[in-house]
Amino acid sequence: MKKTIKQVALTALALSAISQTQAAEYTLRFSHFFPEVSGQNKELFEQWAKSVEEESNGRIDVQIFPSGTLAKATGQYDAVKNSIADVAVVIQGYTANRFPLTQIVELPGVAQGAAQGSCIVESLYDEGLIAKEYRQTKPLFLFTHGPGVLHTTDKAIKVPEDLAGLRIRRPTSVVAKLLEGLGAQPVGMPAPDAYQSTQRGVIDGVALPWEGQYTFRLNELTKYHTEVGGLYTLAFVMTMNKSFYNRLPADLKKVIDDNSGMKWSKKAALVFDGLDAKGRAQAIEMGDTIDVIKDGAENPLWKPVLYQATEEYLQALQNKGLPAHKVYARAMELAQTACK
Repeated sequence: MKKTIKQVALTALALSAISQTQAAEYTLRFSHFFPEVSGQNKELFEQWAKSVEEESNGRIDVQIFPSGTLAKATGQYDAVKNSIADVAVVIQGYTANRFPLTQIVELPGVAQGAAQGSCIVESLYDEGLIAKEYRQTKPLFLFTHGPGVLHTTDKAIKVPEDLAGLRIRRPTSVVAKLLEGLGAQPVGMPAPDAYQSTQRGVIDGVALPWEGQYTFRLNELTKYHTEVGGLYTLAFVMTMNKSFYNRLPADLKKVIDDNSGMKWSKKAALVFDGLDAKGRAQAIEMGDTIDVIKDGAENPLWKPVLYQATEEYLQALQNKGLPAHKVYARAMELAQTACK
């Protein structure tokens, strides 16, 4: 009798497994460039995947491809647009000239942290001010990382003149202009490439948030860190292939829609702000030097250059017929009101 019960139990278990396998009607390929063991993957992207799978009752199976296995950091947007991936995490500034209005969020003084920046950029999208830049894909939610920080290997940066001639990794063309104005020599590269370039002496330092330092292990190589509050913040979008979304039945579209928007922007911000804290604490534990610039981007030694770069960027977009000043004004208004 026991053998029969055991056989029945095993049969039921096998049938259950088969049923679960059959229940996955759609396989969603989710691409990003963060390491599999990173907090971004574990605390944010895997949690999003779990939520979608559970709310779809297993009908959507999310397969995550971390570490740039489907596409490099700079190729994530094209990967999702061209159906190489169904969902991807994109840094808008890595795809030059595609998201110029969104990149206004990168400018000095707009955001002081990931929570504020994420609220601002998601609000700008929800209000339609930057939505036209995303017509090729279906954005799920937008967010930002925390404040960009200057990290150097051999020299402390206390005033802009200390940057003269230093080769500093820059993430985007907007940040490049800021660094150029401060006297540095910006070197373009995505975050995953920065460790090797720093290790080999190709660059003298990096512009990264503390979260990036922690995730990509740059604290192992840089010993001096300069916090200029509000220096810059990068925008991200987690976006979906339109054809994939359109193939879904209405109830599964609702699952995707329910796992989109400001709710998930705020979740992302919590993760990124938390990783910033870990990265900074790690540098302190390692005995590094951290210089905090009084008043940040408003400091009289830094402000003239930073705000000249801001106005030049906005005017260049205005000259192309884009409502840059309107978007910037709204971003700054959000920073003082709904996103304060």
